[in-house]
Amino acid sequence: MTVSTLAPWILGLLLGLMIFLFIFRIILTWYPQLDLNRFPFNLVAWPTEPLLVPMRKLVPPIGGVDITPIIWVGIFSLLREILLGQQGLLMMMH
Repeated sequence: MTVSTLAPWILGLLLGLMIFLFIFRIILTWYPQLDLNRFPFNLVAWPTEPLLVPMRKLVPPIGGVDITPIIWVGIFSLLREILLGQQGLLMMMH
């Protein structure tokens, strides 16, 4: 496997994992009694919280609802499509 074939595969895996984690984080917000600092929920909070904190400073809650995880799902989905989609930049170089 060359770098040109391995890089898109790894990037796709990482972007897909982040999308999954943010969607799972959105689902966890429906259950406010869960402690995100305890196992296994901290496995979702640990990689997502560093991205959510600065975004929360930029985007206030709308009607009391934190929409920043939804924004990150959109950002990662857009990045995945731009880089790895059928007409993606990395696919054109491949």
